Amino acid sequence: MSDIHIRLLHPADASAYRSLRLRGLREHPDAFTSSYEEDAQQPVSSAETRLASTRTTFWGAFRGNELYGIVGLEREPRAKNRHKATVVGMYVAPEASGQRLGVKLLEALVAQARTEGLEALVLTVTEGNEAAQRLYERAGFRSFGIEPRAIKVDGRYYAKNHMLLQLESA
Repeated sequence: MSDIHIRLLHPADASAYRSLRLRGLREHPDAFTSSYEEDAQQPVSSAETRLASTRTTFWGAFRGNELYGIVGLEREPRAKNRHKATVVGMYVAPEASGQRLGVKLLEALVAQARTEGLEALVLTVTEGNEAAQRLYERAGFRSFGIEPRAIKVDGRYYAKNHMLLQLESA
């Protein structure tokens, strides 16, 4: 997998994006706020619209034409919050693990956030997802609180660790 490249996703990537996203939602229902059942009902055109948005940008990790990883940057619409953005939808296919795709995707996202002059990035990671938490900590994210019972999946509650990466000193 040494020939992996990271690039922005475009509406033409909607089918591959939707497919990988649904896979992540199905395989790891506790890792996402969105659910497989709800998102599977949405047509490909919903993914096209999401990838065409000026408020949200997604990157993909590709080997040839095959998409193996995704991550998004969701900008705040309100003036008082525009100094920060949220990292969303991170997923790397298990067959691509160990290739540093998560690191490379985050590097691309953070570089874009800095270029845009964003001051901070926030995200949540499900408590107990140690691999994801280590990835974010290595990228410089720090926990600023745990939200107990943040999501409920199949009758079970999961806490979310809220994390922050300060891009610019206050």
